[in-house]
Amino acid sequence: MRIVIAGGHGQIALQLERLLAERSDSVVGVVRNSDHVPDVERTGAEAVVLDLEQTDVGALGAVVRGADGVVFAAGGGPNSGAARKETVDKGAAVLLADAAEQAGVRRYVMISAMGTDRADPDSDDVFQVYLRAKKAADEDLMARDLRWTVVRPGRLTDDAGSGRVRVGTLPRGDVPRADVAAVLAEVLVTDHTVGKVFDLLAGDQPIPEALAGL
Repeated sequence: MRIVIAGGHGQIALQLERLLAERSDSVVGVVRNSDHVPDVERTGAEAVVLDLEQTDVGALGAVVRGADGVVFAAGGGPNSGAARKETVDKGAAVLLADAAEQAGVRRYVMISAMGTDRADPDSDDVFQVYLRAKKAADEDLMARDLRWTVVRPGRLTDDAGSGRVRVGTLPRGDVPRADVAAVLAEVLVTDHTVGKVFDLLAGDQPIPEALAGL
């Protein structure tokens, strides 16, 4: 498969790129900073420099054209302000969906977040703005005629991946970034995850078995 990952230098994205390249997929990581190109290329992926906050649907559509699927792994980052939650966590996700539609790419996998359904609609707290932005991006995607999956990880850790997770509607908890990447890789080749939204935490079930239970 050819997979395009928006936010290709993120910690989850880099691990996903390596997993996909190791199974002989053709992978493109979209990054906004040319300094990040070598890190992406070391995973076995191709890097494309494109600032998702400054580009348009035509330019992004040219990158994703011919892909079998896209993954939204971009984010404003924990130290960014409220404005970048809107322009990246929401705006770039919507732009990727627009580009996928324009380019005829049907598969879209979204990295979202747990707790979006509990976002405070009136709070100016940056984390609440982030949750609202993620919720809006999810809702925009789910309203489209695309083959989408929305994955909502819990609190991300740098622990070693175990290959065992819990999925579904879950209480708060943790999950290693490595296991999130492994779940995304499996989702991309698992048709029955299309049209599904699920929380993701560390757990006891092997990833294929956990996804099969959705």
